[in-house]
Amino acid sequence: MSGGWRGSNRRAELPSDWYSRGRPRILRRDRHVCQWRMAVGGICGEPANQVDHIGDCHDHRYENLQALCERHHKHKSAAKGNVSHRPLPNHFRRPERHPETS
Repeated sequence: MSGGWRGSNRRAELPSDWYSRGRPRILRRDRHVCQWRMAVGGICGEPANQVDHIGDCHDHRYENLQALCERHHKHKSAAKGNVSHRPLPNHFRRPERHPETS
């Protein structure tokens, strides 16, 4: 596997008809156009070759899927990955015991 699939079990979590029916249906529905919402309004509009989960990554309903260009799919995936690896703020850490009371 290459890129983001390396070490991932996401492929196994996809429906069995993902590549034959699901993915092609979303790309057709979105006319192979990236649906990334731009900050200035509108959508990216670049050619799309990726299908992305809008919300819950385990929800494979068509309403929860969108076509994205490779650049925006990588951007979204990287942002999600960075959030999951971010350390907890100090107020969520357990208080440390003083060494003299251990």
